[in-house]
Amino acid sequence: MKQRMVFKCHNCGMGRTLANFLKDQDPNTYSEYQLEKYRNNATGKATTVAKVVVPSSKPRFSKKPTSGLVNIKDLNNEHLAKKYLLDRLIPEEKIGCFYYADKFKRWVNTQKQTFESLQNDRPRIIIPLIGEDGTWFGIQGRSLAPTSTLRYITVMFEDRLKLFGQNNINPEETVYVTEGPFDSTFITNSVAMCGSDVDHRSLPYRSRVWVFDNEPRNRQIVERMQRTVDQGDPIVIWPNTIKQKDINDMVLKGLDPSAIIKGNTYQGLQAKLKLTDWKKV
Repeated sequence: MKQRMVFKCHNCGMGRTLANFLKDQDPNTYSEYQLEKYRNNATGKATTVAKVVVPSSKPRFSKKPTSGLVNIKDLNNEHLAKKYLLDRLIPEEKIGCFYYADKFKRWVNTQKQTFESLQNDRPRIIIPLIGEDGTWFGIQGRSLAPTSTLRYITVMFEDRLKLFGQNNINPEETVYVTEGPFDSTFITNSVAMCGSDVDHRSLPYRSRVWVFDNEPRNRQIVERMQRTVDQGDPIVIWPNTIKQKDINDMVLKGLDPSAIIKGNTYQGLQAKLKLTDWKKV
């Protein structure tokens, strides 16, 4: 009996085949995966092998590929994308960091051939991943559909660290590493991880504080926090009195996450003790 690998998110309950998961999350790896299946003749019954797209050796994206996009700060306050950010209380001066694409897949394909089918092409907020040199090396597309099963789609133009906000920080000062781009807009001198595959050891900042979501029952988050503590980095352990799961939710409840972070950053043995008390798995 042939075995098929299946992805399941124990946080939201979504399940997908490995091929479909790779296709949505990492098109480059998906193409390599399909090619490998061809090599192994894995093209029989009940096996789906899509057409392999060989990317051009000449990249088509520009340093700042905003053609076809609208900066959200220029939209009417009642526009779906801007209203979403305003309702989340994203600081007004940070709204200009985000863009809007009416046809997400179509726009992505103008930068990098990623989607073979444009079916169900819907609008998304574009979260640009910009390096210190100002180059867009990737993007995240945030769905505006409340019932979307795939809220974020990441597309990389270059092989770089999946970090949002690198172009807006002072790397010589303490850098706060948050879990989400929107969360990072509330914390001074912060970046955001755009994927759980960010290797802690690869971050170039000498002084850094890790700010994970407040989800003590999420095994994946707890394991990542444990690795951070084990490697000796400073980390925020949220007090038990905080019930909101992330920084944005804390802001919506009228809390000051910067003050909470300042008073609950730990390292070494103290971090290990605090993490043991905080986690619920």
